[in-house]
Amino acid sequence: MTESKTILAALGTTPGIYFGNFTTMKPIKTYTLDQIKSTVIAKGYKWFENGDFNLNLIGIRNSDTGDTVTNKFDDTFFIAYRDAGKWKVLNYACTTDPGAHWQQSPMNAGGTASLVPDQYRSSWRIDLHQGLYKALKQFKPVRVYRDKDKDLHYDRVPEDITQGIYGINIHRANPTRPSQVVDKWSAGCQVIQDPKDFANLMYLAHVASQKYGNSFTYTLLQSKDIK
Repeated sequence: MTESKTILAALGTTPGIYFGNFTTMKPIKTYTLDQIKSTVIAKGYKWFENGDFNLNLIGIRNSDTGDTVTNKFDDTFFIAYRDAGKWKVLNYACTTDPGAHWQQSPMNAGGTASLVPDQYRSSWRIDLHQGLYKALKQFKPVRVYRDKDKDLHYDRVPEDITQGIYGINIHRANPTRPSQVVDKWSAGCQVIQDPKDFANLMYLAHVASQKYGNSFTYTLLQSKDIK
């Protein structure tokens, strides 16, 4: 068994499932290292560049869609890290927004959760998502908007922000193929569309955890802030 397959097996990921014959999904928007690094630094956030596999995990919410619930994977999950001293960059299709199902049927009486753009330091770790498979699980408080009017528009107003541990995990959608709609896959989680991309994220996370410990920083940006 190869090293990558050994790691994926330890994570509870079956390589034969994740590396099937289907087309890899491309995000609607892709970004360069310079674009994201400069935006992160301009906001006063931490950019990780010391050592190999010191992961920068960045979600970019698509500002072009406004407050409309598109129910699509039209955001970008950006990963930047060094490997043998050289920068590697990955852009994956994802959603940073809840799907239409949970937007209209909130799990929480206060309303559906939508993560507030910010940098959340050391707030996720490798753990089981809903007790089923290993993902990046929230274990420190984050801030979310709450939207309870059940329409197909996100209401993101400061007065409705709450903070806590809400299970805002970073996980995949369908385990065997890329999902075409978000629907029940996200009630506020950051969800990667393609299971192959997610498997690669978890491989990188495992390698990083061996070097820096089992905690990960996640930064959520808005595309309108990126030049």
